[in-house]
Amino acid sequence: MTSRDESLGASVGHVRPLRVGVLGAGMIATIGYGYLVHLAKIRDRVEITALANRGVEKARAVATAHGIETAVASLDELLALDIDAVVNLLPGPDHFVASMRVLESGRHLVTEKPIANSLGEADQLLELAERNGLIVVAAPADMLAAPWIRARELVARGAIGKVAFARVQSSHAGAAGLSWPGDPAPFYREGVGALLDLAVYGITQATGVLGPARRVSAMSGITAPTRRVRGGPFDGHLIEVTAPDNNLIMLDHGDSSFTVVDGTFNVVASKSPKMEVFGLEGTLLVNRDDVAAPPVEIYRLEAAPGLAGWINPQTYEIFPVGTDRFAELARGALIEHLADCVQYGLPPIASGLHARHVLEVMLAAQRSAREGRVIETVTTV
Repeated sequence: MTSRDESLGASVGHVRPLRVGVLGAGMIATIGYGYLVHLAKIRDRVEITALANRGVEKARAVATAHGIETAVASLDELLALDIDAVVNLLPGPDHFVASMRVLESGRHLVTEKPIANSLGEADQLLELAERNGLIVVAAPADMLAAPWIRARELVARGAIGKVAFARVQSSHAGAAGLSWPGDPAPFYREGVGALLDLAVYGITQATGVLGPARRVSAMSGITAPTRRVRGGPFDGHLIEVTAPDNNLIMLDHGDSSFTVVDGTFNVVASKSPKMEVFGLEGTLLVNRDDVAAPPVEIYRLEAAPGLAGWINPQTYEIFPVGTDRFAELARGALIEHLADCVQYGLPPIASGLHARHVLEVMLAAQRSAREGRVIETVTTV
């Protein structure tokens, strides 16, 4: 596996840290798997200089907790500061307008998912970034994680032969069933829902490992019109469900290679792998984090001469170079990835182009479910 450190090679030297402003001080910024918690590990590469939030008191509290020098109440104030890039952590429907303003100001961009609300909006963002020589890095960060990098490389090298189909699990019990620390209701409303909130991960993984989807088919529905919140500060509250909470999406990658992705709020427990890829010469698994199994496993028809079996794929390196940046930094890996791209000219992996394709697939899934037909895509990765 080619590590990030090997890709950087001898180009890594002393450079000025990337000066970054963060827009939004909500849970995704501060939770353990969020953006800010682990950034002290890379303070020589990235300096979070300011935090903006509509409730400035919250901005000040989060800034103090994470050693951020400046807290402001608006994007205008944030863009008036000496920063190189902005991390857009606003709610999904607000991403596009704020991201456009960031790019218009000449700053690089990290944005939470989805990149925009429509394919036209995504095109505007990426065209503006290209005109201004700016870089867009977009969540999810999965393809920066070691297991997904390994899975992509093994499939590309033909480790399981020609891929026939894959299954990707991209569901959980939903915020209402997870003792959510905030109000879970927005996840069940139009504009969010299980497709945009959860299926986005599985579609990113599927297209990251197996390549872009050429056609999309989907079935979607609302499993129950109301949900009762289990645990957390809203325990016992009833939520009206207005966005589909149950989505099954089929992707056609071309050449008779397919993927089925589930994106639902209906999986209260599972022992299934995150991804199963079935090839003519074997099977590849990307396992869940909470199981006692290697992150990636392969079953090969020729695991040894005349023998088939499961193997834990390893590289030849006795002392592998680099670490799993996603495991080290959680979502903060996206900010480090932007720094790698800006400071050393690396091409983005968690790119705006990939995020645009994932958005198109999700919009195609919505349309397919409504119209009951297969939808062809126009973007690629």
